[in-house]
Amino acid sequence: MTATSRLDTFRSMVARNPGNPLARFGLANEAMKVGLHAEAEEHLQAYLSSYDDEGNGFGRHAEVLVALGRVAEAREALRRGIAAAHRFGHPGMASELSERLDALEGSA
Repeated sequence: MTATSRLDTFRSMVARNPGNPLARFGLANEAMKVGLHAEAEEHLQAYLSSYDDEGNGFGRHAEVLVALGRVAEAREALRRGIAAAHRFGHPGMASELSERLDALEGSA
């Protein structure tokens, strides 16, 4: 399956059921792979507003926000991801997100 067909598959899933947060997350990931950062951000925002993410989604959201030049928002996404990772008992993920946050704060 090509990247375009995966993207179209997830777009179709979201069109059929826009309230499905996991379809939104899948679409966001596929959009990120092909550099469609604005589309990915839209779907990550919808996913994060309706799903109790364990940290990974916030990290992906931060990645997209940086690509869009929205670094302050990316920092906040990482902070939220760190909190979620701790809440769900994922210290390794919390550490990785903390390192990314430190790198962004060092580039300010």
